[in-house]
Formats: sequence, structure tokens, C-alpha cells
Amino acid sequence: MKFTLGQIRNNAYSEPFTFDDWVNVSELETMNNDIREIDSAHVYGTAFDQGNEIVFSFTISGKMILPCARTLVDVPYPFEIKATEIFSESTYYDGEESEDEIHPIDGEVLDLTPFIKENILLEVPYRVFSDDEEAKRNAPVKGNDWEFISEEKTEKKIDPRLKKLESLLEDNEKEK
Repeated sequence: MKFTLGQIRNNAYSEPFTFDDWVNVSELETMNNDIREIDSAHVYGTAFDQGNEIVFSFTISGKMILPCARTLVDVPYPFEIKATEIFSESTYYDGEESEDEIHPIDGEVLDLTPFIKENILLEVPYRVFSDDEEAKRNAPVKGNDWEFISEEKTEKKIDPRLKKLESLLEDNEKEK
């Protein structure tokens, strides 16, 4: 999603410059992350020209496929991200010294695509779980030295090494 500075300046003085387009972000699938598949993202918003700065306020929406944290099956995950990016035309601006998220503009073309991809990557959830009943039934619940315990099943299991201590407690209760 590229815009020329002239295009933004011509439209942004009297009213905000609006845009609405689909952006191919399939490159995110090849990066080292959990995204297995991602559709084109719908990006829409406005741009304001404020002196030496251009402020983009936009929304990114779409759907990505992520692995279930428990079963590794595909889980569709819809997203809608609201973002604001500020770009500076100032020759005095040095991006190294400032802690603000102000990006310098190189040349006459402003490419918003890397910032769209960055915002999507920042919003990928740490883990997702599948609602598919078939996947839940086929999920492993016990393995070598581990067992899945849900909050619904709370059985009191006693370590066999402490079984003799339990009998001592029962004897004490009988004596009282």
C-alpha cells in the first residue's frame, strides 16, 4: 500500500485523505512465527497532513490460521487492529535520538505495507485453543510423566509412597 506525498498533500488540506484497500500479507506465513495461513488484510483509514508530519490512523482486519496450543489443529483467528503511524518529512528529525514512534520519510513515496505487517505480528496471540469437539477428543491427555488435569475433574489421588502415612492418620481419627 503505497502513497505519494503529492497525493496525500492534495487531498489532506481541506479534509482527511481516506483510503480503503486489500493488502497481500502472505509473506508473514514464511516468517518464523505461528501463522500457518493468512488472507489478504483489509486496510482502511485516514491520513492527516500536519505541518512536517503525516499521521495515518487506520484499521487492519482479516483472518489468520494459527495452531491450537493443545492439539495443533488449525484454528481460524479473526482480527481487527486499530493503529496509528506518524511519518516526518523534517530534515532535522533524527529517528535514532527520539523515543517516539515517528518514522522518517525517504523520497516521495510512502509505503505503509511494512507497518501493516508489523502491527499484525504484534497482535498474534500467544496461544489459541480449538473449539472443535473432535479435536478435543483426539487430544492427548496423558504421556510419559505428565497428565492433563482439567478443573472439572478433581480427583484426590494419593502418592503411593505416602499411603502408609494416610493409614496412620486414619488410625489417629479412630482413636479420637
